[in-house]
Amino acid sequence: MNEFALLIAATVASGTPLALASLGLLLNEKSGVLNLGAEGMMLVAAVTGFAVAFTTGNDWVAFAAGAGAGALLATVFGVLVIWLNTNQYATGLALSLFGAGFSAFVGKEFVGKTLGTREAFEVPLLADIPFVGDALFRQHPMAYVAIALTVAVAWFLYRSRAGLVLRAVGESPESAHALGYRVRLIRLAAVAVGGALCGVAGAFLSVVYAPLWVEGLVAGRGWIALALTTFATWRPARVLLGAYLFGGVTMLQFSLQGMGVQIASQLLAMLPYLATIVVLALISRNPLWIRINMPASLGKPFTPGS
Repeated sequence: MNEFALLIAATVASGTPLALASLGLLLNEKSGVLNLGAEGMMLVAAVTGFAVAFTTGNDWVAFAAGAGAGALLATVFGVLVIWLNTNQYATGLALSLFGAGFSAFVGKEFVGKTLGTREAFEVPLLADIPFVGDALFRQHPMAYVAIALTVAVAWFLYRSRAGLVLRAVGESPESAHALGYRVRLIRLAAVAVGGALCGVAGAFLSVVYAPLWVEGLVAGRGWIALALTTFATWRPARVLLGAYLFGGVTMLQFSLQGMGVQIASQLLAMLPYLATIVVLALISRNPLWIRINMPASLGKPFTPGS
């Protein structure tokens, strides 16, 4: 396989979990809820997905289990911040810490175990196209699901009545409530769906991308997904492109090592996180640009009748 085609294929695979998680967080933030617990949700979903895949041998059941674990944790988070008005930042950080500790505890018996050789996937006919087939059409189906979800989320937000209501809740929950919409339930639904997508992303990492379980498997991807929503200015298509960009940066370290570039492996491993910091620093230089694109009620509690 051509080395450049291999790099593109690896970039798509690496960007897929980032895209799934970022789309989920995008829905959260469009409703006005900021969930900093993505890392914890992905970790719990990763160990859940791996355990189910290891037990049943069915990857799709594992994805469903990961989605369920992510949705459950997100729902608990949603009840705390939406109904009990706990601080969204502190509650999200607590969820991340809980997810890291809980996944390490329940995953002890799965450390060192693997799922064995994974089934190879390819798109009939298209996979035989020189270069393009190797680069794009030999991916796991979940990579194409992420692209389809990007289109679906964009349509939902900007072409459907329900998406308009969700954006209205994120911009002005008081106005949406005055029009008769159940703001709290809408926010909770967005948070649960976002958690489910983070859960699928975590399960993808442990079932397909690795495929194994080790403590801290997510390795900061939840935080990168959070940064991606800001980097993409809360636009689904930009989220997908940003996910592939960060996926490419992640895989670049292995390509450089393979080419014999004499750079310390620790420095190469820093590349994705360094890119995240640089992007956020550049974006933060223009606060007005962020305020124009950011949902107006993001991170702000809402109490009916207040």
